Amino acid sequence: MLNRVTFAVAADGGASVLVDSGRIPDAVIGDFDSLSSEIRARIPQDRLFPIAEQDSTDFDKALRNVQAPLVLGAGFLGGRLDHQLAVLNTLVRYPDKACILIGAHEVVFHVPPSIVLDLTPGAVVSLFPLKQVTGRSRGLEWPIEGLQFDPSGQVGTSNRVISKLELQMDGPGMLVMVPRSALDQVMQAFQSGQSAPWPSRAE
Repeated sequence: MLNRVTFAVAADGGASVLVDSGRIPDAVIGDFDSLSSEIRARIPQDRLFPIAEQDSTDFDKALRNVQAPLVLGAGFLGGRLDHQLAVLNTLVRYPDKACILIGAHEVVFHVPPSIVLDLTPGAVVSLFPLKQVTGRSRGLEWPIEGLQFDPSGQVGTSNRVISKLELQMDGPGMLVMVPRSALDQVMQAFQSGQSAPWPSRAE
C-alpha cells in the first residue's frame, strides 16, 4: 500500500509497523501510550506530534490533524471490535475528510454527496448508515431510492453491482464497503474531483 501514498503518517504505535518495514514515518500523531521508546528514538523529533488528551482515539487525532486530498487508513480494521466501531464513528464525524479504510477483505469509506464506481459486476456492496439518511442509486441489484436508512432500522448489507455504480446521498452518514480489490477504483473516484466530500461540521 505504501506505493500508493506520498506521505506516511502513523497513529501512535502504528509507527512500529512502518519502521520495521524500513520506512520512517513522515509524522507520528497520538497520545504515544503505545509508542515504544525504542521506536520513538529512531524517529526524528520534528516528526513527532504528541496529543495528550484521552477523549479521542489515535485515529481521530491523526485524521483531524492531517490535511490531504485523500487519506488511506491501514491497520484500523480487524482486531478489537470496540476499536473498529470507534474508527467508523470517526469517519462520519469528519465528513470533510476523504478517507478510505483498508481491511483484509474490503475497503470502507464515508460516501460523499455523489460517487461513481466502475466495479466488477457481481461485486458485493454493503451500505451501513451511522445516521438517518436517504439517497439514490444506479447499478445496484436492489436500488436504494425510497429507503430511509437508519442504524437502528433499515441497513443495506450484501447488495450487488449489476453495472457501473452511482450513488447520490441526501446527507452525510452512510458508510460503504466494497471488495478490497476495488481499492484503486475507489481512489480514482475520490481523486477525480467529481466526488468532493461533505462540508465540515463547522460550516
